[in-house]
Amino acid sequence: MNTADFQIINTSPDDWDTIRMLFRKAMELQGKNGYKVWEKIDEIGLKRDIENHLQYKIMQNEDLLCIFSVQFSDPFIWRERDKGDAIYLHRIVVNPDFKGQKQFEKVLNWARQHARQNNLKYVRMDTWAENAKIIDYYKTFGFEFIGIHQTGNEPELPIQNRNLEVALLEMDLHEE
Repeated sequence: MNTADFQIINTSPDDWDTIRMLFRKAMELQGKNGYKVWEKIDEIGLKRDIENHLQYKIMQNEDLLCIFSVQFSDPFIWRERDKGDAIYLHRIVVNPDFKGQKQFEKVLNWARQHARQNNLKYVRMDTWAENAKIIDYYKTFGFEFIGIHQTGNEPELPIQNRNLEVALLEMDLHEE
């Protein structure tokens, strides 16, 4: 996605140090604000996302504003609802230098456009179940709260997503 102000493109191995720094900063900031934070990041999974062109970055000139990953199947979290008809947003990390500039809105607009171009019906995501504030925030964008799911310990899940209670959020693109 290209606009006059920013572009959304895949990350590359050259971005690795910046990606790790952004995750560290996000974990520190969330912890200071009293929110649940990732205890550790699945670096192998992140590198796999980069290699498989499933991680993206929002760039404005030379500034990296935000990173996020996508999946097109998420059976360990979405179970019977995972039918190959959704794009799943994961690991959205905003550069703290650019917070408050509607980075999530850019991610969501990109995801909706990508889903429609690929005949997908839903944009889905999950977040910590006990963080009502972030759940309410995502609902302001049109996400519907589907329910709570306790993740397992499957090795296919990123380390930070194992043994968690997550809130499932879904946007039905046919209802827009």
